[in-house]
Amino acid sequence: MRVTGDKELARTLRRSMSLPEVILWQELRKKPDGLQFRRQHPAGPYVLDFFCAPLNLAVEIDGQAHDFGIRPKRDAIRDAWLNERGIRVLRLQARDVLRDLEAVVKAISQAADAC
Repeated sequence: MRVTGDKELARTLRRSMSLPEVILWQELRKKPDGLQFRRQHPAGPYVLDFFCAPLNLAVEIDGQAHDFGIRPKRDAIRDAWLNERGIRVLRLQARDVLRDLEAVVKAISQAADAC
């Protein structure tokens, strides 16, 4: 299923990715386990950090802000919207990308195997 969104916003976000997103992108563009991801991919009203179209798998990198205020509720609403459209969401902590990139890439590969 192809879900489109705001392409201009996605372009802007590609130019302003966070450090954990940049680090993970450097690994994902090597196509680990043959997986091809897009970065800052528009999906309806949202922009996904990384998206593997053949598997309908979104990978979201969450910084500390996702733990506070209304963010957890907004993330849950967003994930439900994506799930309703057949997109599975894998949420990873930004600190984990910075601490153990290899483990993060392995977790993504495992999530892809489960699709």
